[in-house]
Amino acid sequence: MVAVKDWYSRKVLSWQLSNTLDVSFCLDALDEALAKYGSPEIFNTDQGSQYTSADFTHKLKASNIKISMDGKGCWVDNAFIERLWRSLKYECIYLQEFDNVKQLRSSLSDWIDFYNNIRPHSVFNGKTPKEVYYDNLMQQNLHLAA
Repeated sequence: MVAVKDWYSRKVLSWQLSNTLDVSFCLDALDEALAKYGSPEIFNTDQGSQYTSADFTHKLKASNIKISMDGKGCWVDNAFIERLWRSLKYECIYLQEFDNVKQLRSSLSDWIDFYNNIRPHSVFNGKTPKEVYYDNLMQQNLHLAA
């Protein structure tokens, strides 16, 4: 599974699931996030083969996005996504038994919708990632208009 996440708000912008380590599902998630939310200044990943591939790095460079990669084997460099994976496992995956990928995908979709739109985050004083994302977007637009 791959997820594109906004660091500021922790909102999951897009995600994809694959049973291979091919780069295509990562590119699909990246393309979806860029199409819906635009290009960030910086994109951070770990050093997995999908993210260091020529296809993935070329896509970022072609979109004028600076590439940031975690230190090798240094999970703490990307604690926000690691925390997402932990929450996803303990609040969704470990609590269910899946008979097929379709059931897994549906459950993941429901959980990410819950995570983004309903689940309060203590770091944001009970606001959801969606609320924080759009509050920040409004603040940025107010600065541009001023």
